[in-house]
Amino acid sequence: MTEVDVKSDSIYCHHAVMGEEFISEHDHKKGQFLYTEGGMVFLKTAEKSYFLPARHYIWIPAGVKHSIHPSSPEVIMRNLYFPTFDTDDDFFNHVGIYPVNDLLMELIMYTNRWNGNILPTDTKNYTIAKSFKLLLPELSSSNLSLSLPYPKNTKLREMVAYLEEHIDKLVSFKDLANMFHFSERTLARLFQKDLGMSFIQYYTILRMLTALKYLLNDKMSVQQVAARVGYSSLPTFSNTFYKIVGVRPSEYVKSKESII
Repeated sequence: MTEVDVKSDSIYCHHAVMGEEFISEHDHKKGQFLYTEGGMVFLKTAEKSYFLPARHYIWIPAGVKHSIHPSSPEVIMRNLYFPTFDTDDDFFNHVGIYPVNDLLMELIMYTNRWNGNILPTDTKNYTIAKSFKLLLPELSSSNLSLSLPYPKNTKLREMVAYLEEHIDKLVSFKDLANMFHFSERTLARLFQKDLGMSFIQYYTILRMLTALKYLLNDKMSVQQVAARVGYSSLPTFSNTFYKIVGVRPSEYVKSKESII
């Protein structure tokens, strides 16, 4: 049992610089709210790899095994762990990544004064912390597609590795099928069956998630990042990024700095 679960009825709060390269696989009996500053965090479950960029949070339901991999040991993690409430709805049963608006940001900053267990006997702080959780479904209307499933098929894993290695080139579905000796029809079925999405859906998300990593590099402009993920048109890149991430790449660059 981790320290988070020692007191089953508490809301546990923990804010800290990562200070390490990763947190190995574990789970909690409580649901976890995780917000990060100063870099991107990669979170892996048995089924998917999630990418948590700046100005977003991830909700991890109780019992979901996961490991956490920050882009650097300097990443700050802000965590709140909640027990189950009678008022919980289906929102809390699913892993989800959501943008953080100004109101939620103020609430996150307010929790910075807490550390450790907040018990029901601490009426004021417990009520505020419980309200934080109850507000999440109201403040989190758009679950962003910032995750990719792991391919089970060996050939498909090879294709995905090829796409990652050549992310700066536009690889067409036809070329990919020919390269790996598949008919387009058979390959389309394989993507849908193994990954639950089409080639274009997977490829687009892969390019945008790679762009998120590059945008953390202050030495690269948005236009350079667009080219690094195979886009010759900056407007097309910006529009696609907006559909997947929820903000324009230029807005993301402005908002990714740490908020202390």
